[in-house]
Amino acid sequence: MVVSQSAFALMIFTDRLFLSRIDALHIASALGGGVTFFVSVSLFLGVMSYATALVAQYYGAGQLHKCPRVLTQGILMAVACQPLLLVIAWLMSGIFVAMDHPPQQVVLEKQYYFVMMAGALFVMAKACFAAYFCGIGRTRVVMITDVIGVLLNIPLTWMLVFGKFGFPELGIQGAALGTVIATAFSVVIYTVFYFNRFHRERFKVLASFHYDPAILRRYIRLGLPSGFETFVGAATFNFFLLLFQSYGVAEGAAMAIVFNWDMLNYVPLIGLNIAVTSLIGRAVGAGDMTRTNQVMAAGFLLAIGYSLVLAVVFIVFRFQLIMVFSTPEQDFSEIASLGSRMMLGMATYVLADAVILVSAGVLRGAGDTRWLMNTSMSLHVLMMVSQFIMIRYLDADPLVSWWGFVAMLLALAVIYLRRLLGHTWRKPSRLARVMAE
Repeated sequence: MVVSQSAFALMIFTDRLFLSRIDALHIASALGGGVTFFVSVSLFLGVMSYATALVAQYYGAGQLHKCPRVLTQGILMAVACQPLLLVIAWLMSGIFVAMDHPPQQVVLEKQYYFVMMAGALFVMAKACFAAYFCGIGRTRVVMITDVIGVLLNIPLTWMLVFGKFGFPELGIQGAALGTVIATAFSVVIYTVFYFNRFHRERFKVLASFHYDPAILRRYIRLGLPSGFETFVGAATFNFFLLLFQSYGVAEGAAMAIVFNWDMLNYVPLIGLNIAVTSLIGRAVGAGDMTRTNQVMAAGFLLAIGYSLVLAVVFIVFRFQLIMVFSTPEQDFSEIASLGSRMMLGMATYVLADAVILVSAGVLRGAGDTRWLMNTSMSLHVLMMVSQFIMIRYLDADPLVSWWGFVAMLLALAVIYLRRLLGHTWRKPSRLARVMAE
């Protein structure tokens, strides 16, 4: 899963690297449009991705025939949500103007955003398939699929952005279109694995293609809080990002570059988070809670060790890492100066991300989604309000706003860790309610 999510990070990284060869405005626009797209679909993705825990719990309980039924319910929800996503795309398109972005940036952000929203169904279907294969422990399938998707996406995006080998020169639209095409191709690869003979017969796949109200109710009951947690986190992050970009193009480009490097830490940890969720879900389904301590210890060892190494790299080579994205024949000094100082804050919070993602994976796998939703929503809304006051009313320096964001992540890590070390989420009566349909 770490390799799989790293492949996704590489795809986004190279997309923005290609756009940096045009100008800094394109980097900022891709970040604004991309994060707004994620906000638009995050509620649905959060719900559907909970299939990892559900499938793992059924797998741990030995109810293999119910595993593919979870996937079927997820695909049904994805199809049902598509008309609503078109309405959301129309409503969200005005947010770039509302955040006082420069007119030329608004045009580019909308182009990227609308292309991504047009391919939202593929993104949701891919999330359902990936969650299913993670739940049954076949994470190698997810890795193979994502790596193949990236190997297609990188050259395809290069050709579509710059108009190579007879393709039209589409600029920022080409970056988004390349991602959509690669995602659709990944769904095709998943279906090949899903319908292979061994898997089809072991999990009774052909008998799973029907509406199952009991599983769907459990899916929504446990997955909806997870979806709201994802949505509020993404929405407040996007709000902060768009507010920060109102400082100017240089500040927006600096943030885009810093978050591009942040993906090298955050996205692989998402893979670890998914793996932890699957292993904890399997232990809950099997009624073997002693196994959870081993999973937690392994998760923290891997996550903190990895993030610590990257934190050192981000501090020592912060200026050189920012200059990787320097735009040819343009003054990059303002972006480099601000970005290199922001890298110090990022090196601080990457360790907090490690704690947050491992803790969240454990609690989500154990079905403690309502507590995660309430806690995450409360802190993120508090961050959003404080950032709005700092930027719009107090006219705070960009670095003050940035360190406020870092402080919120550190607080979230402490609160999640306290919950994890407690015993509420382990109570047998609560786990019995989690498994009930």
